[in-house]
Amino acid sequence: MKAILSAALVVGLCGLAGAQGGTADPVGTWKCEYEIGGQKRMSTLTIRKDGNKLAGTMSWPDQKEAQLKDVKLKDGDLTFSAVRAFMENKIPLDYKLTIKGDKLNGKIASDFGGNKQEIDIEGKREKKDK
Repeated sequence: MKAILSAALVVGLCGLAGAQGGTADPVGTWKCEYEIGGQKRMSTLTIRKDGNKLAGTMSWPDQKEAQLKDVKLKDGDLTFSAVRAFMENKIPLDYKLTIKGDKLNGKIASDFGGNKQEIDIEGKREKKDK
């Protein structure tokens, strides 16, 4: 009986430690890169805590601070939507990113003018000045 109780305790503690160590932290400023039509593009993702919820913005070189919608983190996956204003067009974008430490990667999905497209994206968290 002691052996079973000890084994259960060890498994429970290991599971608890793994769950705490595996929690992704999306908060911060991320420099992101992706490619469209063979050209490298850049964007800046900023995620912050707003009470118990996540919030943030996405900026591009020609568009500043589009507010993110439906920001959620589940099992290391960060999902949200943003609207990209390009010339006279408003392009809805859906992001699904996986965070591992100070790196992220994933997909941007868009449906613009009936054309569905998925783009790979990756990013690195900016280091905070001390």
